[in-house]
Order: sequence, then structure tokens, then C-alpha cells
Amino acid sequence: MKRLKIDLGDRSYEILIAQNLLAQAGEYLSRLFRPQSRVVVVTQPSINRLYGEKLVTSLQMAGFRTKTIEVPEGEQYKSLQEAEKMFDQLLDFSCDRQSVLVAFGGGVIGDLTGFVAATFMRGVPFVQVPTTLLSQVDSSVGGKTAVNHPKGKNLIGAFYQPRLVLIDLDTLKTLPADEFRAGLAEVIKYGVIKDAALFDYLGVHVERILALDTDRLSHIIETSCAIKAKVVELDEKETNYRRILNFGHTIGHAIEALTSYTAFKHGECVAIGMIYAGRLSKETGHCSEEVSRRIYSLVKRFGLPTDLPDLAAEAIIEAMRLDKKAADQKIMFVLVKEIGQIEFVENISEMTLRKVLEN
Repeated sequence: MKRLKIDLGDRSYEILIAQNLLAQAGEYLSRLFRPQSRVVVVTQPSINRLYGEKLVTSLQMAGFRTKTIEVPEGEQYKSLQEAEKMFDQLLDFSCDRQSVLVAFGGGVIGDLTGFVAATFMRGVPFVQVPTTLLSQVDSSVGGKTAVNHPKGKNLIGAFYQPRLVLIDLDTLKTLPADEFRAGLAEVIKYGVIKDAALFDYLGVHVERILALDTDRLSHIIETSCAIKAKVVELDEKETNYRRILNFGHTIGHAIEALTSYTAFKHGECVAIGMIYAGRLSKETGHCSEEVSRRIYSLVKRFGLPTDLPDLAAEAIIEAMRLDKKAADQKIMFVLVKEIGQIEFVENISEMTLRKVLEN
């Protein structure tokens, strides 16, 4: 088993990475929470059918009283309306401040459950049990919780850290191939922004990673989580340095918003966003053609989309201005200098943006 720690003082927690962790979940939760606590597992129907019984049995054997809440599949359900339904079910189950929520699924489940945990009775503990590659390497770590608004992704939320993250590698075996590839976009991002060796490792092991080789998966997940852990420790609430994690997300979030969160997976939008962030970096003189080309090449080799959908450049620029990371409608970009090195840039002209987007 691999263990990582997010060092945030009294909000510190561990990330555990191994196979067969679902069967051990009750044991690990019993070390953190009192016996007979109410534990509410929030998941989706497909995950519940595959793994729900294993997780719930483990929790019950540890003495917890359990309830399962199913949320329909899809980004559109990461909403205030769905959160309100969850509040009702928590109250019906007589949950109190000692109750625990378990986010058991991908990024939608993690973000929604974390948001509900942060706001129910002004805050109850929650645990992340991510089942997709994207959520394992990104959204389950760092304490960002949110729901979407029709005008933008994750506009309503809070920074609220989990008490524990359990990453069971076995859950990736049943993950649809397109979902797995979408998660690889975030792994590529970590290589671009912070770790050239990880970027090179991905390029060398494309086939083995796509074949779900356990050793390769364990390495890229541990490395990605370690990178994010260090970033979060330095800047928990994204006042400055944590913006490094937004590489590819500025354009990516705009694509998601303009396509109503239904046309593409989050990782697919990030993949496209990284390619265009690389091209913008080249156009503005921050990186060479080779750096931009290497990002494009690796994204393509993993079978991720590389082209913008049929959206007007003006619409994309306006959506970027509405993104929560913009300040006074000034768009902040994370641009690449070399693989493993980035730079924050704000004063990019609309003409330059339009040129890159239209090309």
C-alpha cells in the first residue's frame, strides 16, 4: 500500500492507494469515527451495482449504521437541486453532526458530496472513495467542493477537506475506456506543470497504461497525488500558487459551460484546453513550437480529443471571463514555458486569443 499525507495542520489527512481497499474501508473509517455513527454512502447506480455491496458490508461489519443515496449519472446532476434532495434524505435518516458522508464515485459525486458535507449542519465529516482515474488523481484531493451554475462550472462551493481518501485500484478495471482516458488528461497536466519525468514516463508507457497495468497505474496515481498534495499544502484556498493546477482548465471549463456539461467529459475538455493553452503559449512567445507539439502528441497518443468543438471564439472568450478564476473579467492563463515549468499570464489581448482559437 502507498500512503501520502496532506499536511494542513488540524485538517491533515491521508491518501491510501492499493488494491482491495473497499473491503477494508470499515477498518480505516473506524480509526477516525465513533462506533455506531451513521455513515451515508453517496454514489451512482452503476457504481452501486458493481461495488456497493462490498463497501457497505465493510462499513457495517465495522459497526456503522449505513444508508446509500444514489445520484443519477451526469454532470448536470451536480446541482443545488440535487444537493437539496440529499439534505432531505440526510434528515430523514436522522443524521447529525457526528454522521459521516462517503463520496463513492467520480468527480461529480465527490464534488457534490463534499459540498453537502460542508453545508449540512454547518459541516459534517466526509471521506473520498474515488472510483475514476480523474477523481483519484485530481478532484478527490485538495478539498474543492462545488455544484455547477448554468453560467459556469463549480461557481457555488467551498473549500472543505475530507478526513480520508481511499483509492482502490481495482475500481479502474470496470471503468469505461473513454472515462479512463479522460482521467489521463489530468495526469498529463501534472507532467506539464510540475514534473517532466512524469511526462516522459507517460510517453514511454502509453500502451501499458492503457492496458491498466497495475504497477504503472500505481506509479502515475501516486505521483499525481503527491504533486497535488504539495500544491495544496502551499496554497490550500487558491490565493495564488494553486492556480498552477488550472493549466488547460480555463478553456476547458468554457467548453463545458457552452455545451451544457453534456457533450464532453471534463477530462476531454481539459485535454483540448491543454492543447490550446500550449498553442497560446507558443503564440505569445512563452514556449517553443516543440513544447506545444509534445503536449499535442501525448494527448493524441492517449486517444483524447484534440480539436475545439464548433463554438465561436467570442463565445469561448466570454465564457472564460465568467469563470470563477477570472478577476474583474480579466482572464488568468496558466501558460507553459518548458515541460515541467509554467507561468501565470493575464494581459493577453483578445485578438491573440481569437487568433489561437480560430486556428
